[in-house]
Amino acid sequence: MFIFIISPVGQWDFDHKDGSTLIFLFTLSQPPLQISFLGTGTSSGVPMVGCHCEVCRSASPKDKRQRSSILIESPETNVVIDAGPDFRQQMLSAAVEKLDAILLTHSHKDHIGGLDDVRAYNYFQKKPMQVYATAATLNRVKVEFDYAFAEVKYAGVPSIELHTINESDAFTIGDLKILPIPVWHMFMPVVGFRTGDFTYITDANRIDDNSKERIRGSKVLVLNALRKEKHISHFTLDEALALADELQVEQAYFIHLSHQMGLHDEVSAALPANRHLAYDGLKIKIS
Repeated sequence: MFIFIISPVGQWDFDHKDGSTLIFLFTLSQPPLQISFLGTGTSSGVPMVGCHCEVCRSASPKDKRQRSSILIESPETNVVIDAGPDFRQQMLSAAVEKLDAILLTHSHKDHIGGLDDVRAYNYFQKKPMQVYATAATLNRVKVEFDYAFAEVKYAGVPSIELHTINESDAFTIGDLKILPIPVWHMFMPVVGFRTGDFTYITDANRIDDNSKERIRGSKVLVLNALRKEKHISHFTLDEALALADELQVEQAYFIHLSHQMGLHDEVSAALPANRHLAYDGLKIKIS
């Protein structure tokens, strides 16, 4: 049996062995962070094409949701989690001129579909874009963007350097120490990420106990909450609220929201003070 103990500062350390139990201390040092919510919508986005519900017709900018993605900024490092079909517009809207890496949670198109647009960063930064994901996700990236990995490449194709992550092992990008968090999207493995006191999870409806322990102690948890009604592969709002309470996180922000969730202002008014519907363009700081 493995027990993971998470503490705010430091590195992986072997603590001791007691019978069959291995105890590891994982500690995450954290520089001050700014988190920008680039997109907070589900795979169809909000408004949904062809829909005339009150959410899709809403004039509030908080009811306009691109596909889910965030930007993590530290003093040294800029990292985006997921690059869906709205990636280019998100980078323009957030004025992201420097991008060190992209982390991918899984291979669904609404999370990888915009990778071709790293070409602009290739041009201005004069180097390949660093992309981190599990082997299964990277294999799908190589299929979807086969021209970027061809032996003989056309001029102008994106330059992408792939880094395989192991769900058990932390890794470092710049001044960010990042811990993968395995979760389940029905039967599909998905990876969330924690750095310091911040945890990000999208596209999940089940989290095993070991992964819950990796989340516990986070000051801020970002978690998917598709809608209020039960769904086969996503947490509902009530399920996401219950998980945030179970793990005793100080602040929770809900993403991957569909138009079925309801109007942002109405749903937000009914939530506890430390539980929030995120929205595109929201920025939070974690020190």
